[in-house]
Amino acid sequence: MSLPAVAFCLITAVLPLLWLPALPEISGVVAIIVAGCLMGGWPRVRWLALWLLFFAWGVLAAQEAVWPAKSLPGATQRAVVKIVATDGMTAHRGIIEQLDVRRLFPAPGIRLYGQYLPQPGCAGQRWEMTLKVRAVHGQLNDGGFDTQRYAIAQHQPVSGRFIHATPIDLRCDLRARYLASLSETLALYTWRPVMLGLGMGERAALSADVKALMRQTGTAHLMAISGLHIALAASLGWLLMRGLQFFLPGNRIGWRLPLLFGLACAVYYAWLTGMQPPALRTAVSLVVWGALRLSGRQWSPWQVWLCCVAAILFIDPVAILSQSLWLSAFAVAALIFWYQWLPLPPLPGGHIVRSVLSLLHLQLGMMILLLPIQVAIFHGISLTSIVANLIAVPLVTFVTVPLILTGMLLHLSGPAIVESGSWLLADRTLALLFWFLRQLPDGWYDIDQRWQGLVWLPWVAIALWRLRIYTKAPFLGLTIVVLLALPRNRAARSDEWAVHMLDVGQGLAMVIVRNQRAMLYDTGLAWPGGDSAQQLIVPWLRWHHLKPDGVILSHEHLDHRGGLETLQKAWPEMTVRSPLGWGGHLPCFRGQRWQWQGLNFTAHWPLAGEVAKGNNGSCVVKVDDGQQSILLTGDIEAPAEQRMLSRYWQHLQATLIQVPHHGSSTSSSLPLIQRVNGEAALASASRYNAWRLPSAKVIRRYRQQGYRWYDTPHAGQTSIYFSTKGWKILSLREQLFPRWYHQRFGVPADNG
Repeated sequence: MSLPAVAFCLITAVLPLLWLPALPEISGVVAIIVAGCLMGGWPRVRWLALWLLFFAWGVLAAQEAVWPAKSLPGATQRAVVKIVATDGMTAHRGIIEQLDVRRLFPAPGIRLYGQYLPQPGCAGQRWEMTLKVRAVHGQLNDGGFDTQRYAIAQHQPVSGRFIHATPIDLRCDLRARYLASLSETLALYTWRPVMLGLGMGERAALSADVKALMRQTGTAHLMAISGLHIALAASLGWLLMRGLQFFLPGNRIGWRLPLLFGLACAVYYAWLTGMQPPALRTAVSLVVWGALRLSGRQWSPWQVWLCCVAAILFIDPVAILSQSLWLSAFAVAALIFWYQWLPLPPLPGGHIVRSVLSLLHLQLGMMILLLPIQVAIFHGISLTSIVANLIAVPLVTFVTVPLILTGMLLHLSGPAIVESGSWLLADRTLALLFWFLRQLPDGWYDIDQRWQGLVWLPWVAIALWRLRIYTKAPFLGLTIVVLLALPRNRAARSDEWAVHMLDVGQGLAMVIVRNQRAMLYDTGLAWPGGDSAQQLIVPWLRWHHLKPDGVILSHEHLDHRGGLETLQKAWPEMTVRSPLGWGGHLPCFRGQRWQWQGLNFTAHWPLAGEVAKGNNGSCVVKVDDGQQSILLTGDIEAPAEQRMLSRYWQHLQATLIQVPHHGSSTSSSLPLIQRVNGEAALASASRYNAWRLPSAKVIRRYRQQGYRWYDTPHAGQTSIYFSTKGWKILSLREQLFPRWYHQRFGVPADNG
């Protein structure tokens, strides 16, 4: 088999890790390895044998990645931790080198939070710690950011805090010392965080405004220490060695030495920037490309691409879960496809005109061909990206980054005056860049999931045009377009409606959906600098092409009304109904009835004329279609439950109930559970909450009365679909997207 064929075999063997609901056990992996070894003796099935061995390799890597999350939580652990990164305060990132007396290889990553180290911390220090470890557990919603997948792809499956820490080695590593010195030198410059991000990959100090601006203009890719920066470092190394070769005799001059020196410079620079995953992948790809060049054979771009991606996945099969890998690989594939299938024809005019047109051709190709991955990951595109990148790419590539790299080199060797000049020029170029970006209008455009098929149309159109399919089989192209447009034109059934309990952590946000319209019950929680609506609810609504007509607020606590202001800014015409009596709010008191999209809404609490505050003032609403119903209870507690049941209790019967107060033992009294007489109970809470909700006693109480129990710590987003034929519940973790990396790792019953 050829090397590209082996690479293709490896990539396809690792791909199933994206979709496997569970990882095979060790005995199954051993059987796969044995089968692969036995089949390797037959030439006709050798490719299948190789595929099985690569698949086993990927499964073993995945099992190794999740082992800490399965084994370490629960009891306290004595470990030797090496600090990899720290904010200098209470957030630290490290690797567990040793557990008790056993060394771990590869060393799993861990995030430590909430505590200062006994002495000032820095990267490179080694500490002996007594750890309390938690498995990573993120909020799981359809179309939202997948925290668990990201953590496992980054090999950081656990987090925790230390009970006791004793220093073993307090010396900072070379990179940390260099970064500290560089940060001190750059302290006086306005764009210091951006220069550190471009030069050292330190993006933590970037302000939210800068991140938002780069996202809106489609220039965020410039901040990643990836191909651009490391290729520049390799180019500078190559040029330096070529310059030195002018002083060598002719018999000592060859093309291999500059290539090897450039690769060495690229690897060194990747290490200097912290060997972050994009930088590591670029370094691996450059090494593979260098090896292919040294082989003396002529390789096509697609063969090089296959070998580079395969090398990355062979070194780290779990990287298949990384969205940044998908983005990088897809971008390179788009570049190859664009220049092979739609190259820029020879153009008249001067060098400057041709350069501008060439850059415009590049940006246009990247914008239309990256649509599928942009929509899948970011759920939108920047319409100003062509104009922004037309200026930003050459300015950053050929001016700013070389100035920063020169300053970093001079910071080691001097002279200081020349170094200061480099930093000043880099700072001024960044000031010019961001001034230009701020002049552009907000070009970000959200794209919902209905367009996931049509965004592939540019790829299909280019292929059909170059292959002349439109002349040979015109109906084929039309059929492909129709198939791609099917999700866009699929209409919702008028007899169906749904209720989605979003996974917002220790809060509540429920979305009632009918006829592509939405009504919200509560808006999640808020925290300093953000809220659930900004982070989750608004993107979720836009991704599902839903426009909210209104919000029902149960009460005033921030874990229920935290996202209200963000939602009102996004949809100012939205109505708000609550028992709070605030300006602009419609009332919510017992006895009120209203209709929305053919659904009946009935308020059962609080009483009219009472000052409704706190949990017991929660607006309790029943939603029904005449056959099935759901009772939304907010945070109502037992005293208010008893008063609510004192009259018209027969009207509280419902098919499902939203469990009051996140499953607290102060709510969900037995009379309420019996009077509702429902079939399923749904609770919203965070897994690691200080109150250990939902209470085990409450869960047992519901189950004893015949309810099926669902909660967001176990199920993630929970969706209930109603129709004339009945109803069904689907949870994201168990039914919609069952994946091995979505499992509830750690202690099964731990929610505190």
